[in-house]
Amino acid sequence: MTDTETSTATDTAPVAEGDILWQAGPERLSQSNITGYMDWLAERNRRFDGYWDLWQWSVDDPAAFWKSIWDHFEILHDGEIDAVMTADPMPRTRWFTGTRLNYAEHVLRHETTGDPDRPMLHHSSEIRPQAAISWAEVGASVRKLATAMREMGIGPGDRVVAYMPNIPEAVIAMLATTAIGATWSSAAPEFGAQTVIDRFSQIEPKLVFTVDGYRYGGKDYDRSADLTRILDALPTVERVVSLGYLNAPLTCFARETITWETILNRPEVPREGFVYERVRSDHPLWVLFSSGTTGLPKPIVQGHHGIVLEHYKSAAFHFEIAEGGALFFYSTTGWMVWNTLMWGPLMNARAVLYDGHPAYPDAKLLWRIAAETNASVMGVSPTYIQMVRQQGIVPGRDFVLSALQSVMLVGSPSTPETFAWAYEAIGTDIWASSQSGGTEFCSGILAGSPLLPTRAGEIQAPGLGTAARAYSEDGQPVIDEVGELVIETPMPSMPLFFWGDDDFARYTDSYFDTYPGLWRHGDRVKFNAHGGAFVLGRSDATLNRFGVRIGSAEIYRTMETFPEIADSLIVCIEEPDGGYYMPLFVQMAEGHSLTDDLKKDIARRLRSERSPRHVPDEVVEAPEIPATLTGKKMEVPVRKLLLGDPPDKVASRDATKNPGALDWFAAFAAARRG
Repeated sequence: MTDTETSTATDTAPVAEGDILWQAGPERLSQSNITGYMDWLAERNRRFDGYWDLWQWSVDDPAAFWKSIWDHFEILHDGEIDAVMTADPMPRTRWFTGTRLNYAEHVLRHETTGDPDRPMLHHSSEIRPQAAISWAEVGASVRKLATAMREMGIGPGDRVVAYMPNIPEAVIAMLATTAIGATWSSAAPEFGAQTVIDRFSQIEPKLVFTVDGYRYGGKDYDRSADLTRILDALPTVERVVSLGYLNAPLTCFARETITWETILNRPEVPREGFVYERVRSDHPLWVLFSSGTTGLPKPIVQGHHGIVLEHYKSAAFHFEIAEGGALFFYSTTGWMVWNTLMWGPLMNARAVLYDGHPAYPDAKLLWRIAAETNASVMGVSPTYIQMVRQQGIVPGRDFVLSALQSVMLVGSPSTPETFAWAYEAIGTDIWASSQSGGTEFCSGILAGSPLLPTRAGEIQAPGLGTAARAYSEDGQPVIDEVGELVIETPMPSMPLFFWGDDDFARYTDSYFDTYPGLWRHGDRVKFNAHGGAFVLGRSDATLNRFGVRIGSAEIYRTMETFPEIADSLIVCIEEPDGGYYMPLFVQMAEGHSLTDDLKKDIARRLRSERSPRHVPDEVVEAPEIPATLTGKKMEVPVRKLLLGDPPDKVASRDATKNPGALDWFAAFAAARRG
């Protein structure tokens, strides 16, 4: 323990929810980004007494707050600001109208503010050993690739997609795409063909970046057949850029195919000779997909302005990434966390990439990478921490983690024991913070700050500029009660729109149907009197699988192809120990029974057509699937039953098409609880 931090966690003392485990000492506070920001504000006659005073101003006067972010980080732009935020209500609010800027330009702005040969990206995988790529190398590759794409006729608004793992080539392709104003989207190669088609077919891409396959858990996965099927379903694709990652580049497609090596084998493009495409505040930066419970995944469009502002704020003040540090966050390209890895370079720090199984050959792997790369901020899930604890790994003893300042526990709720373990097993002088965000914002909603104490089991506070509260069913804010997570005022990185949703109908129905004019996020949350927050899982039927949200509709599309199954229902709940339980209930067709072979076939099909995360923990035969009078599967009531809610509170029997079906699920839930 240093003399600047304190910890009350011990190996022997039991920890209770709300116990203070850590508080930053004077030296750490003085060196923090948020203290520097508050000093900067004070020089401009805005003085605040701690985090809560600053937060209150940020939500009471969001235009002034976000203008301060714009000025503090010296946003590169053309034009003059017409309005910091327009008077249009959510979801039509627009930010910094009249100006033009570019996301990639900000990520790469520090190429020449230090030694260009210093590392920008550390990367490794089950195929590639640990290595680093410099700022100069990344910048040069981005400029060459962007120039080649312009020569292909790809320009602002054209869609470019990738079916690639978390490797430097994916980062370079993303930065080159956004540098020229084209719109980016990515999918992890673990996704099966239909899951990729469901996403990319909605946005009609012109160019596809791809790999031939990948390695996970020591096993090789060839993707040539999937890619052929994907490209056959994407008639707008004009060219494919193929990278030989597992073996050799794939060049057997009907479209024009260029290898990665060929497209980058061109003259250097000097930094001073390259022009970033600065775009308006309503221009699409990228499309992220957040799966719903009906229909195709939601194609969420975010803009350059909103992402640049939100990412600077979060990287600096909620992750406290320092200049020269390194952000290591295990992710795949199919999760919004991958898009936040550039928080490191935004802060003139490094990003650490890893592709592969996070616990192969054992759960020491991520800690080994953190030690090798001198990671200063590390993001892990409580589920991964469970594996580490079960294997008896003590990272602070087993590895030299002297550079590690912060451990972010994200992706699912963290128990008090998880917090206590972090201080006992990693180090007493780290800032452990549980945070919760969303694909819709590509950032955090409930976050942390070293200005506040770390309390066991709690998320410290709503993020700056985030008016997040718990609302009761009758639309009133509540404290010390479980409610719906609601955001009362606009945020810059809220989706501009859903692709193809020209009248905002699907957008409005997804987030504004319950509390008109207010964003309902779909999480169950509780705030206590001192501002701490607890996310208690999804309040809707979206599946939170190891921190990654997937849609039940994707699973149903596969299940509907089984003639042996008449109907199905999938739910996922968060367990008290931080784990998950995701059962798939099936109603068998007449004359069929649920055999072990059929269970294996269901798992195999879901894994290959969707992804490993879509495979349920168990398949359970139910006599009937409950449905509403309009025929909608009653996922939320079944989920509530499994969470322990009484049957008479989860649904009205009068609104149920087959009330007796719920009785079986109530009995199943009671038996599971013992």
